[in-house]
Amino acid sequence: MKLAVVGGGSTYTPELVDGFARLRDELPLSEIVLIDPDERRLSLVSAMASRMLLRAGHPAKVSTATTIEDGAAGAQAVLLQLRVGGQAARNVDETLPLECGCVGQETTGAGGLAKALRTVPIVLDIAERVARVAPEAWIIDFTNPVGIVTRALLQAGHRAIGLCNVAIGFQRRFAANLGVTPDRISLGHVGLNHLTWERSVHLDGVDVLPGLLAEHGEKIADEVGLPPALIRRLGVVPSYYLRYFYEHDAVVAEQRSKPSRAAEVAAMEESLLAMYADPAVDTKPALLEKRGGAFYSESAVALIASLAGDRGDTQVVNLRNDGTLPFLADDAVIEVPARIGAGGAVALPVDPVEPLYAGLIAHVTAYESLALEAALRGGVDRVADALLAHPLIGQARLSADLAGRLVEANRGFLPWAGAVSA
Repeated sequence: MKLAVVGGGSTYTPELVDGFARLRDELPLSEIVLIDPDERRLSLVSAMASRMLLRAGHPAKVSTATTIEDGAAGAQAVLLQLRVGGQAARNVDETLPLECGCVGQETTGAGGLAKALRTVPIVLDIAERVARVAPEAWIIDFTNPVGIVTRALLQAGHRAIGLCNVAIGFQRRFAANLGVTPDRISLGHVGLNHLTWERSVHLDGVDVLPGLLAEHGEKIADEVGLPPALIRRLGVVPSYYLRYFYEHDAVVAEQRSKPSRAAEVAAMEESLLAMYADPAVDTKPALLEKRGGAFYSESAVALIASLAGDRGDTQVVNLRNDGTLPFLADDAVIEVPARIGAGGAVALPVDPVEPLYAGLIAHVTAYESLALEAALRGGVDRVADALLAHPLIGQARLSADLAGRLVEANRGFLPWAGAVSA
């Protein structure tokens, strides 16, 4: 199988390659093409990837390309892991909203909207190019905000599935807490990308979540950044991203007191690139574990292997709602367990969602619909409408102020910047 990675010059790519090497029997690859316009990064990362595969005895060839057409031609799957604007744009996403008293985060709130505005048009252009040279390829989107980007791809008719590492991270941690192998754990995972709850944790088909919370509740609460009392009262495990909603003001105060995550990652990336430049380094550096995205490689391997091999197993992915959550439109993109086969992903039935969670899911889905509209059609007014619909913002003056600031800060990435809505 030939696999193409768009954004292959990312410092995170060796984590992906490490997974390919470890799981070679699950996903036999003959060629991995790293695609990136940054030739310096591409050279360093591809050399590092080649050394890693050689050390592991993996037969796949690592090649590079600076254009989609050259890299994706003939690929069976194309992974998207790009960051438009790099860490500099991310830093703006994380700091500008703080000036207005809002959470500064690259996928949630105003920062997530800014990233969607920059990213959606680029991803759609990439997907069109992929379709011309590899019409049967599956597009696996790991590019944030995954829900909005995946919805854009699906609405444009592409063979796309969104992927996030939150669910597999929970599966692995719960398995460790219980002292069992991850394959014995399945999750009652429901919601939207970066807005999910684990309502059940099944061990060999038996829900063990109550006991898990009773014995490991303090540790789990610490991992998701929420009070143990809240976790115990809800009886579910919210994802870490719910912290931005449930503890908004505390998070803003915390973020204002320290450097942005983007600043930390930017410094980390320079160190990683220096390591990749060393021809003696042929294993994943320990520093990479702090880069984020744990278990992404394993979830990517599992998804691609199931699509290629028609395995019919269950994985948590981002896909069209199509009635799974009856309070959302069919074309909304949700994150739930799905059956994966050669024809794609089919959502499994979901128990009725309690109002406490359904209300927030519906609210954020409405925002995502407006965010996608703004990303596709442009206009400061559309940006303001999306912000007005977001539960973390939702005030008219604040939305208008933030909209102007976001558009101005991202003017270089938005061809329509300065235009008024039609």
